[in-house]
Amino acid sequence: MNLRRLRAVSRKEFIQIARDPRSLGMAIAIPMLLLLLFGYALTLDVDNVPLVVWDQDGTHESREFISRFTGSPYFSLYRYVENYRDIESAVDAGKALAGLVIPRGFAGRTGSGRKADVQLILDGSDSNTATLAAGYAEAVTLIYSQETVAANFRCLGGVEPLPPLDVRTRVWYNPDLDSKNYIIPGLIAVIMSIIAALLTSLTVAREWERGTMEQLISTPVKVPELVLGKLIPYFTIGLFDVLMAVLMGEFLFQVPLRGNVALLFVMAAVFLSGALSLGMLISIVTKNQLLASQVAIVSTFLPSFLLSGFMYPISTMPQVVQSITYIIPARYFVALLKGIYLKGVGLDILFFEAGLLLLFGCVIVITANVKFRKLLE
Repeated sequence: MNLRRLRAVSRKEFIQIARDPRSLGMAIAIPMLLLLLFGYALTLDVDNVPLVVWDQDGTHESREFISRFTGSPYFSLYRYVENYRDIESAVDAGKALAGLVIPRGFAGRTGSGRKADVQLILDGSDSNTATLAAGYAEAVTLIYSQETVAANFRCLGGVEPLPPLDVRTRVWYNPDLDSKNYIIPGLIAVIMSIIAALLTSLTVAREWERGTMEQLISTPVKVPELVLGKLIPYFTIGLFDVLMAVLMGEFLFQVPLRGNVALLFVMAAVFLSGALSLGMLISIVTKNQLLASQVAIVSTFLPSFLLSGFMYPISTMPQVVQSITYIIPARYFVALLKGIYLKGVGLDILFFEAGLLLLFGCVIVITANVKFRKLLE
């Protein structure tokens, strides 16, 4: 491999990128825009669930029970209603996701130590939100019940009962259970896979469409020099995008980076090499910019978003789909990013994911070179 020819091809590609503001904008601006949009819009946290209340009892005890809901960060009071029809209307209109019904005699039953029934109506059209809201409501009700029982014992002069189990939860790696702390690292992998493949999927196809490929073939430039020379500019831009994403995660979204920063960039470089080579391979095979961009989006966005473990745990997927995820490189990069970001672990723990990611990069780079060589023969 001649370094002079390699440098000439890279310089040509850099100049071509600089003269095409659309490509430069797509390479730098779009990843930042996607990170902003996904980072702020995509959240799995359920807060301020709109709640309508029908308080049939109207006592101090019922109002105290309602305050446990409205005083928590998980529920917000939309309004009080007087019948089931108003609850149904609010839920149907989407103005409320939950309805709380407190029957008459609530205060009398709880004050005498008897069981009191309370009804919670949930909008199940969003099953995830409904499930979390039901869990929050059960927790609020359980705490109120324990405090009521203890208060009744104190009034009777008895000994306050102790719970059989003293549960103290400790959450590792993400103690606040903030969804952005694991969404942002996964987003870096998804965005990089899409942008990398999309950018390089146009390079060779553009040369064929413009008729400049024949001129390149007639020069002494060899296939590895041509492929690598075209990858270097986009590899540089890709690493810059990773740097910007890491800085945005640190200072804009306040996502903790507990691991080794150098290891993160090394793994990002390995992943970028494979993703860029995949786009190059698509460009070599299709020879058409429109077709190449469409194939790149389909082959990178959907697998990276759905099958990488970024949004949905792979362990909950059907066994057949779990088997397919092993060929998705973003799966290993997402695992690496979350391990480095949240757990602060290194290659002693993540060696399997790092090894498979390196294997993917080598295979795709070699395949792109072989395919291009055969195309020119």
